[in-house]
Amino acid sequence: MGKVRITLEDLFNIPGSVIFNPDSFRAVSSIEIDSRKVKRGSLFVAIKGEKFDGHNFVLDAHKKGAAAVVIDSRKLKKFSFLDIPVIAVDDTVKAYGSIASAWRDKLPASVISVTGSNGKTTVKEMIASLLAEKFKVVKTEANNNNHIGVPLTILSANEKCGALVLEQGTNHFGEIPYSAKISRPDYSLITNIGDAHLEFFKSKEGIYKEKSALFSETDKRGGTVFLNMDDPEIKKYAKRFEKKVTYGFNGVADVKGKVLKIHSDGKTEIRISYKKKNFTAVIPLYGESNAKNFLAACAVALTLGVTPKQILKGVKSFKPVHGRLEVKKFKNAVVIDDTYNASPASVIAAGELVRRITLFPKKLFVLGDLFELGKQSPKIHRDLSDLFPSNHKILTVLTVGKMMKHLHSELRKRKVRSIHFYLREALSLYLQYEEIENSVILVKGSRGMMMEEFVNILEKRFE
Repeated sequence: MGKVRITLEDLFNIPGSVIFNPDSFRAVSSIEIDSRKVKRGSLFVAIKGEKFDGHNFVLDAHKKGAAAVVIDSRKLKKFSFLDIPVIAVDDTVKAYGSIASAWRDKLPASVISVTGSNGKTTVKEMIASLLAEKFKVVKTEANNNNHIGVPLTILSANEKCGALVLEQGTNHFGEIPYSAKISRPDYSLITNIGDAHLEFFKSKEGIYKEKSALFSETDKRGGTVFLNMDDPEIKKYAKRFEKKVTYGFNGVADVKGKVLKIHSDGKTEIRISYKKKNFTAVIPLYGESNAKNFLAACAVALTLGVTPKQILKGVKSFKPVHGRLEVKKFKNAVVIDDTYNASPASVIAAGELVRRITLFPKKLFVLGDLFELGKQSPKIHRDLSDLFPSNHKILTVLTVGKMMKHLHSELRKRKVRSIHFYLREALSLYLQYEEIENSVILVKGSRGMMMEEFVNILEKRFE
């Protein structure tokens, strides 16, 4: 297959586009939104973001040899002197999506899209690792899972790519439907439907409606959807889809998982059953949630023809995603860094991991507020108290944040040892100087709580 390129016809197909100097345009195989990455022959798309406006860097891109630029039509007068093709559009972000959509159609790769309330990044990474045993894989990097990140990832793939693994995220209505129309997956998977982003979606049904746009786009093109039959909200709509692969730990499923053993360090041994064949793996990641993530990834890999032998090889390359159930072992403690983000379900999953790790007797939870839970937030925080047994002599819960006060109050009622910190500095001092050796310590909270600062303190203390 020849090189994937964006042609003049593709640019004319951008809704509302007007092209100046079209005769000098030559098909391009490099599309950039960062002027620092522009090389000779690139197409530069000027996007206005939260911090920077790409229009301020159009001249830089031109000097570096950009073959053409896409700009907002309202900025046309400013760049009328340019001697290269200028594509003027109503909205450069949407134009970028249109270019990525055209690029996606030219790719030979199978496109696999992953979303969900919890675990989507880990599942995406697992799928990419397993598929890499059979295909050349391109995957979503960092947190590029939004309306700009999805096109960015698509445009990073080329004609050599065999599998394109996309993470597609959302916290507002319309984001998944928009990015799904660009990615048009051949395969799609929703990890689960949890309480994350309830503030915007109001209910789990609202969350499913948003995320299932991936399934709808996949279904339209005759693709395959992967259904988590352990999730009630996903299972409810399972009959809607013709081409599907089901997976789960309970009941009937095409790809079945069974946890055989939890090792003392928290690693999980799991058996996978598929088409009357079984294989067993010890996952080098931690917690029941990662057993579920692994089962989801196996369902995708097996469907795409990856053998059990290749899967077992691919498992060895698994690495924890930074800040997501990242277990750090020290001589006098185990610190679980789960600070990247938080939802009620992920707190429960992390709490279960703390219980499972038996290397040290004492358990210490350092918890910050969970965001985007709307009016239900106080109740949801209080309900987390069900995680903690009463009168547990070697359990301590440290809380920080306005919402975590609700959990602290409930724990005190239940006679669970809990300390609430009104000042972050006070919590920092506690973690530096109190006797917390011989503990399994979980640090968790929503992204905005910056709980990683407390992980850094613990690392310095125990190193």
